[in-house]
Amino acid sequence: MICALSTTQLEILTGLMLGDGHLEFDGYRGARLQIKQSEGKKEYVFWLYSQFADITRTPPQQRRDTKQWYFGTRFFENLEEFRRVFYANRKRTLPPNIAELIQSSLTLAVWFMDDGRLDYRAKSHYAYHIATDSFSESEVRKLQAILFERFGIKAKTYLSLCRGRRYPKLYIGKEGRDMFTETVAPHLLPCFRYKLPPDHIHKYTLTPQRLHAEPELIER
Repeated sequence: MICALSTTQLEILTGLMLGDGHLEFDGYRGARLQIKQSEGKKEYVFWLYSQFADITRTPPQQRRDTKQWYFGTRFFENLEEFRRVFYANRKRTLPPNIAELIQSSLTLAVWFMDDGRLDYRAKSHYAYHIATDSFSESEVRKLQAILFERFGIKAKTYLSLCRGRRYPKLYIGKEGRDMFTETVAPHLLPCFRYKLPPDHIHKYTLTPQRLHAEPELIER
């Protein structure tokens, strides 16, 4: 079975695969999207559910032990196709057409909600960091180029040392931070307001686009 994903769903799915999203293979032909977040990100889980509710049987539920909120879509063959382009030998990688997939500010915002953080010091400094540990340095530099070419956002790639190993990350400083804020802020949920500089929050209505897709299910 396959589902006809809407443009909005594909934009969100791409952002999730750059971030914390997980597509689980069923061992046969299909995969499903699995979402898990902490209690503090409950709003995010329910927003994601609202975007994929039409291909999901069960609303989000909470684990009693960890208090995590979670849900999973149904299994579909085209989700497995999407999973395969983001994984090579069980390692997450960028697909060859990643520049075509990153077309929307919504994709960038979902990626930031998953893996971005704010570096802020009152009256003196603010910048953004995006964790890209799953990707190689060359892949992160490709993402850096896409940010500039697609959105006009200037970023830098740097290596961060963790447990004896260096991981590439993206840094968005004074040359790109204002454009980045303008791009992602309109899509951010209120539970992520802490990721914006306090003196910038009042400029934006933190209400994401609540567009609902109605994919057509096709039996094979």
